[in-house]
Amino acid sequence: MRIITSISEMQTAARQLRRGGTLGLAPTMGALHAGHLSLIAAAKRECTHVIATIFVNPLQFGPNEDFSRYPRTFEADCAAFTAAGVDILFAPSAETLTPASATTFVEGAGISDRLDGAHRPGHFRGVATIVAKLFNIIAPDRTYFGQKDAAQLAVLRAMVRDLNFAVEIVACPIVRELDGLALSSRNRYLTAEQRIRATILHRALDAAADLHAQGERSSGALIKAMQQMLVTEPSVIVEYAAVVDPDTLLPLSDITHGALIAVAAHLGETRLIDNYLIGADHA
Repeated sequence: MRIITSISEMQTAARQLRRGGTLGLAPTMGALHAGHLSLIAAAKRECTHVIATIFVNPLQFGPNEDFSRYPRTFEADCAAFTAAGVDILFAPSAETLTPASATTFVEGAGISDRLDGAHRPGHFRGVATIVAKLFNIIAPDRTYFGQKDAAQLAVLRAMVRDLNFAVEIVACPIVRELDGLALSSRNRYLTAEQRIRATILHRALDAAADLHAQGERSSGALIKAMQQMLVTEPSVIVEYAAVVDPDTLLPLSDITHGALIAVAAHLGETRLIDNYLIGADHA
């Protein structure tokens, strides 16, 4: 695997790879787990060449969030990407990708302020800006993101549509532990006790999904089911339990045609998210 840190070198290498077939991109912030590697596996199946990125994006962290302590495991990540068959790892410095002189940003009006964006002001502006830069630098045919970051997917799909990027966004299924906890780089922050309690997010989604399977189509009833489950863990501070349109992130009152059910909560200093897609169009 070739490691590249400069934009110009990455642009040249990507042009060369595109001449030989399709190019898949898997953007990450490192601290890899099996969920990240599932993105690489999907890209390997569908594309001729695969580029991964590691960039802990300072633009997407708020002033009181965990940018400084976000896990950085570069050597282990390189080994994992190499074993997974990544062709090129693009790992620019913060100075390279977010220079202090930059004055241009990408922001999706409205959608960036919904769901997670409502609780993390400026987060999706930071995400969209860096992903747009990666698209411009690498020009992939397809790019792979995890369904766990459902709000991010909606924001980026809107960006691709509105700015006419010639790239297909591919959502990959959430990878979970045996007890249902969605894999996340932030799971390593949890104590052993918190790790056990964190399964309440998954169980809350199960409660709503079970109700939906029984024929319930009122979003209010599903939200109530999630909330009733979440309050059984008093150490969990709930940020939201929501039923929304997966494309617009707007609340839905009726879910006859499917929906995204999503939860976010804090355990100590750790923020966790999870979601299910429910309905006929979301197997």
